Amino acid sequence: MKKVYLDHAATTAIAPEVIEAMLVSLQEDFGNPSSTHSYGRQAKSSVELARKSIAKCIHAAASEIVFTSCGTESNNWVFYNAIQNLGVKRIISSPTEHHAVLHTLEQMTQDSDVSLLLLTIQPDGQPDLTQLEELLTADVKTLVSLMHVNNETGVVTDIQKVGECCQKYGAIFHSDTVQSMGKTPLDVQQIPVDFLVASAHKFNGPKGIGFLYIRKGISMQPILLGGEQEKGLRAGTESVHNIVGMAKALEISLEQLDAHRTHVLHLRQYLINALNQAFPGFKINGAVDGFYNILNVLLPFPADKTAMILFHLDMKGIAVSRGSACQSGSISPSHVLAQMLSEDDLKKPSLRISLSHLNTQDDIDYLMEALKTV
Repeated sequence: MKKVYLDHAATTAIAPEVIEAMLVSLQEDFGNPSSTHSYGRQAKSSVELARKSIAKCIHAAASEIVFTSCGTESNNWVFYNAIQNLGVKRIISSPTEHHAVLHTLEQMTQDSDVSLLLLTIQPDGQPDLTQLEELLTADVKTLVSLMHVNNETGVVTDIQKVGECCQKYGAIFHSDTVQSMGKTPLDVQQIPVDFLVASAHKFNGPKGIGFLYIRKGISMQPILLGGEQEKGLRAGTESVHNIVGMAKALEISLEQLDAHRTHVLHLRQYLINALNQAFPGFKINGAVDGFYNILNVLLPFPADKTAMILFHLDMKGIAVSRGSACQSGSISPSHVLAQMLSEDDLKKPSLRISLSHLNTQDDIDYLMEALKTV
């Protein structure tokens, strides 16, 4: 059976060059990076070279990069630190954030005297930035948390504009860039962001490793206690081979970005044209000009097709999703689409189709033929 993977927003295949770099590290960097002998120093050197490589990719200083296990850990750490250490009394976010942000904020603000405000979502899926500026005029120590690219719809938030607004009113700005890191240039010298979150498995790196950018001068307290790893900010022996793999993945993703983006943009338009021809009543959920590799579509099928459509496609070897992989076991409608669609449309099948440079027009053709048999 033909296999077609169209769920790259959930995770990506590890690039061959990344696997090669990780294998070398597994063989040669087996020392503990905290050990002072030559084996430890070699492992430590690999970690620090990776840190410098990642920092260079986003125009940061190496000292501003801290390795974590994933985006979820990084988000949790930022919010905990903002509440416990930075004197934040109010957090502004949006109801379409990833649950790694929303659920964490709901719990942490519930257990503190910090208030949580969620911005209104406009019909195209964008958070209301005019409302954000109005809220920031209040003299309250505030953290703003807005993701760069929505993982379900591909809606792009102008984080340059958000950062400038936060800077104007003295707010701290955190952005979850898990979906955009490695797929578009990010320059922290140009974007006034204080915290930036990334996860390697979204840009053809290994799972279980990510990093947090912390702008120089911001005080951080650890939430994992123990040893003095990561300059005392995150205890625990470093996953050297995964760190090496992440750095290599980000490096080659950005080196090949222009060619990959051109290819994916072509496939995206090819997919839209095919959907228009086969299902004239289909709609794009969110902005039509959303992030180039994610297309969330509302199909003109009856609501009773919703429950089985993913199973039907999976039986044909096609991997797509209804939204975040973290919520794939849930029967509840997408919290993101619930902010954008009518109750009737929310019951109908929507699919998130996320593309990469590894896909072809044949993959799109195969998907379309399968959808015609639903």
